[in-house]
Amino acid sequence: MTETNPFALLPLLAFMGLMVAIGFYVRRQRAGARFVNDYFIGNHDLGGFVLAMTTVATYSSVSSFVGGPGMAFTVGFGWIYMAIVQVTAIFLVLGIYGKRVALLSRRFDAVTVVDIIRERFESDILAYLSAFVIVLFFCGTMTAQFVGGAKLFEAVTGYDYEMGLLLFGLVVVLYTAIGGFRAVAFTDTCCALVMMAGIILLLYYVLEAGGGFSHIMEGIATNHPEMLRPENLPLGIYFTQWLLVGICTIALPQSVVRGISYKDTKSLHRAMILGTIVVGFMNIGVNFTGILAHGVLSEPAAAYGGADSIIPQTIAHAMPRELMGFAIIGPLAASISTISGLLIVASSAIVKDIYLHNGHKRGRQVPERRLRLLSILVTAGLGIAVFFIARTPPALIWLINMFAFGGLETAFFWVLFFGLFWKKANRTGAILSMVGGTLAYCASMAAGFKVMDLHQITIGITVSLLLFLLGSYLGKRPSQRVTGIFFPEK
Repeated sequence: MTETNPFALLPLLAFMGLMVAIGFYVRRQRAGARFVNDYFIGNHDLGGFVLAMTTVATYSSVSSFVGGPGMAFTVGFGWIYMAIVQVTAIFLVLGIYGKRVALLSRRFDAVTVVDIIRERFESDILAYLSAFVIVLFFCGTMTAQFVGGAKLFEAVTGYDYEMGLLLFGLVVVLYTAIGGFRAVAFTDTCCALVMMAGIILLLYYVLEAGGGFSHIMEGIATNHPEMLRPENLPLGIYFTQWLLVGICTIALPQSVVRGISYKDTKSLHRAMILGTIVVGFMNIGVNFTGILAHGVLSEPAAAYGGADSIIPQTIAHAMPRELMGFAIIGPLAASISTISGLLIVASSAIVKDIYLHNGHKRGRQVPERRLRLLSILVTAGLGIAVFFIARTPPALIWLINMFAFGGLETAFFWVLFFGLFWKKANRTGAILSMVGGTLAYCASMAAGFKVMDLHQITIGITVSLLLFLLGSYLGKRPSQRVTGIFFPEK
């Protein structure tokens, strides 16, 4: 068993305590606000800085800080070229969907992405399918975050995997359940700042331990010259990765919902610029650190337990013991912020999009006190369920995360894009696209089937597109009421 390091534990405990304190503070400050809007979207009043940070933090998961740099350690600069496309993610999602969903959400009081889908396609069936897909794939992504965070905690602190799982699992479930979306947004802001500080701190000590940048690069050129040639990676890998972690991420519900929450156009524009800068710094910086880890670690990744172990091992080899706790706060903050962001959207899918909607359809008024309790219980229940799944850790964090990303993108990419920008898009096309595309994606992943050796996202997104076009051609056109709301004549 690895020797325990209390120096690494103390800063982490202080950070966790701060997260919980923010959750309680936000809940007390917003006690008089309308509960559903406040709990699930922060009552439409996020400023540009917080909007940028919460979008970045939710997008940057533990795989970005553990799995990604581990792959960069193995592959080299080709992995950084693949990561460059992530720089565009925040700009695209807020630029394409931000203002559109904000205006629409205020027009018919939408609180979730599913609300917008239900209103656009006039279909409860599609709304329930959307909620199901969100909860299903979010649970997969949250499991990866729990596992990644706990493994990192174990490797760096020396304390037990289950202790780490219990510690930050309880913390993230507690502050998310108590404080809702605003607590998530403010803790995400803290997490994003900590992530950037952690990257800078780790990079400094990696360079110091490796004898400086020039010395490390000379060693790589001598011992691993193939890492300096990005053309060694097939073009198909670049293409599918740019789809998977770049272009198609504009359809991720946890990112699109941020567009509902901002205060004004100025805040949106500020968030687009700031978010792009921050996500670029973090994703390129942490992957570059993974490559430079060759100055600290002399063996192949397999000798240290695989790609997911590279960053924990680098921290352990390069950092002073008393500073290790500060170094792991960054990656753990990525894990925590992603879990909390997914948790609140998954909870809204169950409480708002299914339970509350059915109650309103039947003319049943749900008392706010009951709704408050139910929201907290559902949020906590989802988090606890994922916690127990994560007790038996799956193998590769990065692969689990990418599978869930692909499933969500396949299900929502064309439904949201055509739904918001194509007047003729209809219910039949949307249902066929979501069901058929997602099933094709999952089936091809399970069978290991690929076309031209491309990632299965290409199968899912293509089937989804063809079925949407077919359904929109065969099905009924949207009602005048819907076209009047979504495409008013100027």
